[in-house]
This record gives sequence, C-alpha cells and structure tokens, in this order.
Amino acid sequence: MKKYFILILYVVFISNRISAQFSPDTYRLQTDEKSLDKIVSQNPLSNSITDIITIGDTVWLGTSRGVSLSVDGGTNWTNFYGQADFGTDNNSALGYDYTNRVLWCAGAKSTEVKGGQSLPAGTGLKYTTNNGISWTSIPQPLDANTDTVEQYGINQIRALPVTVTIQNLVYDIAFTPNTIWIATFAGGLRKSTDNGLTWKRVILPPDYLNSISPTDTLNFCLSPVPGSFCSEGNLNHRVFSVIAADDTTLYVGTAGGINKSTDNGISWVKLNAQNQSQPISGNFITALGYNKLNNTVWASTWKAENQSEFYGVSSSSDGGQNWRTFLRDERPHNFGFKNSQVMVPTDNGVFRSSDNGLTWLLPNSIVDAESNTELRTNVFYAADSYQNNIWLGSEDGLVKLQETFGKVWEGNWKIFFASKPLTSNNDTYCYPNPFNPRQEELKIKYSTGGVDANVTIRIFDFAFNYVHTVVQNVFRNLDLEGTPEFWNGKDDNGNTVPNGVYFYRVDVGDNDAVYGKILVMQ
Repeated sequence: MKKYFILILYVVFISNRISAQFSPDTYRLQTDEKSLDKIVSQNPLSNSITDIITIGDTVWLGTSRGVSLSVDGGTNWTNFYGQADFGTDNNSALGYDYTNRVLWCAGAKSTEVKGGQSLPAGTGLKYTTNNGISWTSIPQPLDANTDTVEQYGINQIRALPVTVTIQNLVYDIAFTPNTIWIATFAGGLRKSTDNGLTWKRVILPPDYLNSISPTDTLNFCLSPVPGSFCSEGNLNHRVFSVIAADDTTLYVGTAGGINKSTDNGISWVKLNAQNQSQPISGNFITALGYNKLNNTVWASTWKAENQSEFYGVSSSSDGGQNWRTFLRDERPHNFGFKNSQVMVPTDNGVFRSSDNGLTWLLPNSIVDAESNTELRTNVFYAADSYQNNIWLGSEDGLVKLQETFGKVWEGNWKIFFASKPLTSNNDTYCYPNPFNPRQEELKIKYSTGGVDANVTIRIFDFAFNYVHTVVQNVFRNLDLEGTPEFWNGKDDNGNTVPNGVYFYRVDVGDNDAVYGKILVMQ
C-alpha cells in the first residue's frame, strides 16, 4: 500500500514575511471572535500588514487578522474577520484580477502536528466581486489518493498526491485571461480555468533539467520531497511566488530558482544562480514583482543551498536572459512600484530606487504628521502606491505617505495602528499587557480629546518610585482612536526593568492625570 502525503519539509529558510503571518498578533481586540461581523473603524484590525493592493482610493490589505479594505484612501476601514462567510484565519496571499475586477485572498492557520511542532496549513481561498459585500469560499486545493499521474504532452509524469493542507497553502496569486494561478508551496503551482471550482497541477522542471516542453521525452517525478512514492525530491517543485508579465508570460519562483513560460504555462525555462553567466543572487525566490512601465522583473533572491549564492535583490530588463543584483545580504520580502521606481520592503526598511537599482534610498524617519508618533520598526513586508500616495506595510503598523511632488520619501506621513478605541477622553490602556520588553515595546493609548495639547507620560514602580519618562511636554492631537506612545521597558539608566507591577501617569495639558497599570513579565 502506498504511503501518501504528510509533508514535513526540510527547508528551514522560510522568509520572515511568510512566517510573520503565523506569529502572535501584535494586538488582539477584546471581543468574542466567533461573533465578529464586518468591523468598520479608523484603522485596520491588525498591525502585521503582509500585502497591499491599491486601485485608486481603494486599498486592500492582507493581514494577520484577515483582510482590510478602505475605499476612501484610508479614512475608514472595513475589516473582514470572523464573519460567517470569512473566518478567523491569517491572510497568506492577496491577488487582484484587474480585468474582471475581482479580489482574491487566501487563508492559513498554524497547526500542531505530531511531536508538538507547529506548521502552517492552508484554509482555502475566497473572492469578492463587489468590494466585500459578499464572498465566495473555495476549499484548499487537494489531490485524491489516486491522483498519481499527470499527462504532459507525450509524457505521463508520476506525481505525488498532496492530500493534506499542512504546508500546502497559497503564498501568491496571479492572473492571465481566463486563468487563475496559485503558488501553494508543498502543492506546487496550480491553475484554475473555472473560477476556482477545479484546480490542475502545473508541471515545472525537476532540479536537474533547465527546461521542459510537452514534446520532450521526460522521466521524472513531480514531488517536492523524496519518499516511498518517489525517491527524488525537487526544490523547484516547492513554489512560493508567481506573477504574470502579460497574457501569456509567467514567472514562477521556487526554492530552486525562477521558472519562465511564454506560452501560458505549458513550456518552461528555469533560471537560477548556476545556469546563467549573469545570474540571480540566490535560488530561494520568496517574492516576484513586474513593472510594466519598463518591462523589468524583480525577484527576492535568497541564498539556498550553494555556497556561491547570497541574499539580495535581482532584476532583469531582458526577460530573464541577464540579471543584475542589488542590496547584497538584505532579505527582501516583496516589491512595490511608483511609476518606474521600485520599492523593496526588507528587515532593514523599505529601499527605493529611481534609477533601476543604481542608487537606493531609505526614509530618514517615519513620523505621523498629526500625532508626531514615530514608527518604531524597520521590518516591512509590503509596498504599493497610487499617484503620490505610497502605502507601506510593516510588522507593527500600516503607513501612508502623501508624497511631495518631485520628492522621494518627503511629505506627510500617517501611521495606522490597530487598537481598541478608548471609551472616553480620560480613558487609557496599554498593550501588550503583560509586557515582555525583550520581545517588543509597550504601547500606551490615551487621548487629548481631539485638541492640541502638551503631553507627559512617566513610568513608576509598584512603590511609586520614578522609573522613566516616556515623553515630556510633547505636542499631540489625538482622538479616541489615535496612535499610542511607546516604552521599551527600560529605566533612565538604560537598564531593562525587572519583572513586576508598574504604573504609568499621563498628563494632558491642565487636565487631571490619568493612570494605568503595567505587568512586566520576561
């Protein structure tokens, strides 16, 4: 009896962008998730923003708590999470079919397997044709135990059936006319020509072949890992990313390189760090982007198995025949474009180039123009733009830049933080609470009543001895959903405070002080 598929992959270098989708939320709303409906607020529901798609003033976000939508440039947000037709899963991919005006998203969750290990699992796809008024759900594509052969031209290719959802999840979505393409990691590349009712596996070259065509005589197994069904396992069958350059040209990123098809996914040429004279930097392709204004493909090319490879960004303006590499040792997570300019979210900020990679610029700092609150993280996962509005998704908040015309990274910044609104102008709370200073910063939420005021926040220990001043006489204008202040858990001497109960005092102008309690646990 054949043993079919429970995949425990041996690849351990999954990108931070991917793993972040299954990390604990930066902040959880204190509500019953089972009863959640569409939540409308001034902020998205999550601070971990992994995908952004802009269509004019309409902005779609993929987050660790579902999908968020704004149709007015970020003034208001509708958050899809916990609905009967949506669920409470992380979002693992967003895709927008511009031809048919359909938004697709994919879900995932963390699942514990034998031995106590936690692995991601796909929970299926959803799409909406009416900006989220209704959603159509599609189960995660799976194979039957009998799906052991794929016909490819003159060949019958043995194929390992992917019969479980563990590590079979959608990481990317692309579209060509009448076809939807999904990159499903363990499930490989798949396509649907009937709006997701059925899915077909797409044959990519094995590791030892640089190209395949239906007219070739082939003898290999479609399998991401070796096992009793198939002794060979192929890094090139572990698929992470897919983009469509035009109606028939596709680029697919795997753990073994970039695969290109010019006949809508029938024949493939593999491009990797070993088989070209001017190659990509590394074979582990965590993200792809395509700028149609200058016909340039961009790839997040991480180091895989070969010692000559390195982390970085690779780009090609001649269809993949030659590559240039940039940002050596950076670990890019995604790509965004503003006209011909490219934006690269990484663990060290969003790098931006206006000259096709010759020079790169980072924002000096990101400070909310209204509240003066600064974004405290350098880890970014997503970027997109519309006209002079640039959107950035980080591990700890969403950012919008209304950029000054003709400038780069200059203009009015707005930061969106997910948090529960205050109940009144003299209300305050902090999160996460309990707070571990070795893992993240504490956020202190308060209001100035929507008017200009000077604010001072101080920290005290349980005996009310002074510990630290968070901000002193800073100018703020915050309403009930305003941005928080941050405390890193250190005293005035730069030492991390010990475990215990602490208090904070918020002084807003001449108003009575308000207090909150902090539990530090490391």
